[in-house]
Amino acid sequence: MNHSERVALVTGGAKGIGRGIVRHLADDGWKVAFSDVDAPVGEALAETGEGRLKFIHGDVASETDVEQMVRLAHQWGGRLDAVINNAGIADPETGPVEELALDRWQRRLDVNLTGPFLVAKHSVPLLRKHRGAIVNMASTRALQSEPNTEAYAATKGGIVALTHSLAISLGPDIRVNCISPGWIDTRAFQGGSEPVEPLTKPDHQQHPAGRVGTPYDVAALVSFLISPQAGFVTGQNFVIDGGMVRKMIYEE
Repeated sequence: MNHSERVALVTGGAKGIGRGIVRHLADDGWKVAFSDVDAPVGEALAETGEGRLKFIHGDVASETDVEQMVRLAHQWGGRLDAVINNAGIADPETGPVEELALDRWQRRLDVNLTGPFLVAKHSVPLLRKHRGAIVNMASTRALQSEPNTEAYAATKGGIVALTHSLAISLGPDIRVNCISPGWIDTRAFQGGSEPVEPLTKPDHQQHPAGRVGTPYDVAALVSFLISPQAGFVTGQNFVIDGGMVRKMIYEE
């Protein structure tokens, strides 16, 4: 089957890494339905897709919205072959843990962790028909931390565990993997036209790979993981961070 007959659903696809994934898959021939809470930016992106993109407004923390996302994606595309659970609250900083309000903690869990569960729950029957694949978006913050990031880190650690649990439950019909990005520069992927200041040399040089990542770096890995070439890959967490989690950093 060529890509033009395959349908993917990308959550949080209007901006940032999700926007890069949507563009990459569409350029590769996929039909891509994508959801987001930002309707104007999502609708504008869909208009550039020449019929290969469909925007669906919705919040992954709402089961009603998720049911609609999956249903509309299937109705539009006629099938569902891949789901990329990318939607999330990306700001990891929530202040000192003793001052972290329960509603801020809960909102991050609802979007970053419960959202992927809900999307998987409602898309599994459709994915099973075509031996599809799920890719969840975790983070290197599931493996290492800066201060005052407890809620975000907890959700991303949960994504890694949810991924291998789903892989065991859903195999062999559905493969499930996750990606843990490091520093990905998403500033040019926010749907606006404002100029972006270049990053500094130290920003790039601190990475063993020699540069900061881009959304297309993540998108290329997504493309592989949902392809037949990754048919023997499931339950895994792929770190894509230019080598930073392997680098010892000490203050001198």
